[in-house]
Amino acid sequence: MTKRAVVKGLGTYAPPRVLNNHDLERLVDTNDEWIVTRTGIKERHIADPEETTSDMAEKASRIALQEAGIEGDDLDFVIVATNTPDTLFPSTAARLEARLCDHPVAGVDLQAGCTGLIYAIEMASAMIQSGNFHRILVVGADKLSSITDYQDRTTAVLFGDAAGALVLEGQESTEFGILGSYLRADGRGGDLLALPAGGSRLPASAATVQERLHFLKMNGNETFRFAVKAMPEAVEKVLTKVGMTLDDMDLLVPHQANLRIIDAAVRRFNLDPDRVVINIERYGNTSVGTIPLALDEARHQGRVHRGDVIVLVAFGAGLTWGANVIRWGH
Repeated sequence: MTKRAVVKGLGTYAPPRVLNNHDLERLVDTNDEWIVTRTGIKERHIADPEETTSDMAEKASRIALQEAGIEGDDLDFVIVATNTPDTLFPSTAARLEARLCDHPVAGVDLQAGCTGLIYAIEMASAMIQSGNFHRILVVGADKLSSITDYQDRTTAVLFGDAAGALVLEGQESTEFGILGSYLRADGRGGDLLALPAGGSRLPASAATVQERLHFLKMNGNETFRFAVKAMPEAVEKVLTKVGMTLDDMDLLVPHQANLRIIDAAVRRFNLDPDRVVINIERYGNTSVGTIPLALDEARHQGRVHRGDVIVLVAFGAGLTWGANVIRWGH
């Protein structure tokens, strides 16, 4: 009998240090009104220099494991979705596994821009459905402050650091869990949001450092235009795939990239604001960390109930976009 992946534990972590808009006014040519009007962001959490992506991932993961009532050695696999790994290799998943588990457990990093968590959830779900895996830890963690150029007013205001983790477990004959996903990528728009140097295309050199190519670059206008089309498309496609409509959706948890992008989706679907989770004001864009942060916050606010149909949706570098449908059973 085919198993379905059910969420058994959820944990999140954001560094305690806060960088607000007035702090940014002292770093770059910007102001609070400009930032709030264009992005909806008032503050973001920033990791200390010595705090790594794996450090944040570990803190979120331990909360998720505790909530699931299991130990690290009960896991069969670890997937870490990240765009800012501790190192290109070894993987952040391997580093995380070594901290959580006394015995070796398989693990791998996944890179799909800010859509990485959506991809990772679907991959874990498929692995569990195959019958070869029973419990998988899915983590979304990014230290975007490590690749943000605080001399660039267009990107410095957007990003923060955070991590989220979900324990997925296979269950038979259940109505709960991951019902389906919709995933897409189009590399023809890849240069709209990219980290130009540091790979085989532009290896690190004195020139790449001088030209600040190890910081992320973004064409904001074109990325915005892409996002306001991609996110609603993903929501519609994934609901159709699982035989549902917008009326069946209890809660939409969108990637927190820009408040105007989220508002565009809300207007298109004519959604009641109570059905949409928004917390970008206090965290900014934490990439793969935004969705678990928002979902966890909504849960603690009493907005998530057993049996609810929840849609997670994101877009990101790649260009990538996608959505998951979850019937909440935790």
